[in-house]
Amino acid sequence: MMNQRAIVLLSGGLDSATVLYHAQAAGDECYALSFDYQQRHRRELHSAQAIAHSAAVHGHEIIPLDLGRWGGSALTQRDLDLPRQRHPAAMTQGIPITYVPARNTIFLSLALAWAEVLGAKRVYLGANALDYSGYPDCREDYLLAMQQVYTLGTKRGREGQPIELAAPLLHLHKGEIIQLGQELGVPWELTWSCYQGEEMACGMCDSCILRREGFRQAGIEDPLPYAGT
Repeated sequence: MMNQRAIVLLSGGLDSATVLYHAQAAGDECYALSFDYQQRHRRELHSAQAIAHSAAVHGHEIIPLDLGRWGGSALTQRDLDLPRQRHPAAMTQGIPITYVPARNTIFLSLALAWAEVLGAKRVYLGANALDYSGYPDCREDYLLAMQQVYTLGTKRGREGQPIELAAPLLHLHKGEIIQLGQELGVPWELTWSCYQGEEMACGMCDSCILRREGFRQAGIEDPLPYAGT
């Protein structure tokens, strides 16, 4: 396989970790991109660093952004309560308070800029069918529109060499993602999903519930400890 450079958006969660290992298995020369956007905690950034090191990526950038300046999300505004103990089916009803306004548009724009400078062939992100939780910027129509931006808004695209926006997990459920990651050798113990960011995962926020259900569906033990268990 011919190595081609790729940018992988790496949050520190199991989805983005699986995408990174998938891209490497496909033969891409991967550069990881994470964001310190003044989210509720830094725990996931520590995981992103550990995963990038474990995967021996060719470069890892952590970009500071202050999305907490305006708030508007329970992930950036600490006086908003996180949803807890919701059934997965309820998570797809409406857009939840954990949606961060325009987050993926901002992240993908910065990834596009780095990809064009780096000469990367594609940008990967871990959007998927189950874990989008109603987020508008994790859906297929949004990603198709962003691909148009990638093509029309860059020198590379206008010259007939557009940068590809790749979301290989888009149509997979969480259990299928975990099965794929298991086959690829993803170090699950380094990943972090909990919105709370305490010493142990809470087990009750939307992200923890989806993660635990995914491991149950895959028939694989989650190596992370959870509070109260």
